[in-house]
Amino acid sequence: MYGLDIETDTTEGGLDPSRAAIVAVAISGADWHVVLDGDESAILAGLDAELRRLDNGVLVTWNGARFDLPYIADRACAVGVSVDLELEADPRYRSRHEPLPGHAGGYRARWHGHDHLDAYNVYRADVGASLGLPCGLKPLARLVGFAPVEVDRSQIHALSEAELHAYVASDAVVTRQLALHRWPTAVRARDQLVGGSAMQV
Repeated sequence: MYGLDIETDTTEGGLDPSRAAIVAVAISGADWHVVLDGDESAILAGLDAELRRLDNGVLVTWNGARFDLPYIADRACAVGVSVDLELEADPRYRSRHEPLPGHAGGYRARWHGHDHLDAYNVYRADVGASLGLPCGLKPLARLVGFAPVEVDRSQIHALSEAELHAYVASDAVVTRQLALHRWPTAVRARDQLVGGSAMQV
């Protein structure tokens, strides 16, 4: 299982892939993590290469169906980097929040040989629904005893390189930990692509 998190350019708002670049990506495994930053093209090419070399597994995101993965797809197209990411629109992924600009909702996904699991949906479906708790990554991580790195999310551009690395790595690690914490339930929530309508990036 691999945790994945991205950070975007907050000098451009950070939430619109038509305007804001990806400035850092982290992938985490059982006892390791990798952070990619710098030139956006190099980040995206490096991310695809890292995922290609890893043994097939489950790529875990937090709200990645609606944000991280379509954001990556849009930015890869914008900078002309080919990545082996398949996205398939999923009408189940509706939210009270506005979707990512340029998208109608969320996606099922596969990247190289990795299945995708949006851990946010696992927690929202039961913990959020039954207890009325907010399902933000940081509050839930603290609730189950993890200690995520916290910063002012609107000021990502002001972080030092070391602070940015610590923050994005923490989110990838905690995302993976939360999925493991609920693995008997989470494993059944992995994306299943229907086929025939997947978008290859």
